[in-house]
Amino acid sequence: MSVNGKQLIQILNRISEVIDANKTYLTELDAAIGDGDHGLNMNKGFMAVKEKLKDEVGNDIGDILKKTGMALVSNVGGASGPLYGTAFMKAAVVVNGKQSIDIRDFVKMLEEALQGVKMRGKGEFGDKTMIDAIEPALDAIKSSIDSGIDTIKILEKAKTAAFQGVEDTKKIIAKKGRASYLGERSIGHQDAGATSSYLIFNTIYEEVSKM
Repeated sequence: MSVNGKQLIQILNRISEVIDANKTYLTELDAAIGDGDHGLNMNKGFMAVKEKLKDEVGNDIGDILKKTGMALVSNVGGASGPLYGTAFMKAAVVVNGKQSIDIRDFVKMLEEALQGVKMRGKGEFGDKTMIDAIEPALDAIKSSIDSGIDTIKILEKAKTAAFQGVEDTKKIIAKKGRASYLGERSIGHQDAGATSSYLIFNTIYEEVSKM
């Protein structure tokens, strides 16, 4: 199955709503070990995305993702804006000019997004960041893509892997951002960035399931 530009805009609008509904939760997670602004910043950013895309006709998926990334960079404070913005702008490049995308396009988008996040944040898997949700989700898709199972089942595996990644952040010491100052005291807390990444994967799964 494939997703066209208008459907992608619907998914992005739904992500905005989910982030809005979870902004207090994300901020509380961040307040425990970070700056305490992740939820509010992400909400501000995705509200800007919604506004930026309101007149978008949806003919070019690359353009939609680029606009999304630029809105996030311009409106999200802290580390999250540059990281999420970079992720969407890197993803945009591999689907530039496309009117629809499928699961194989999604893999390429995620690969570029993940590389962009790693380069921008100088982070790796296991640092207790958003990478700890994104990388397992990508691995789950790559390991399922040639098995013959349908796209929705693959996306379900991805969001389940992202959730497990979030759970695993509770067991590790933060190595990036303000949380890294806490050292071993950061153990026991889940990472807010990994949690928002999971929420995005879960929303993609839920929305594609309805199509």
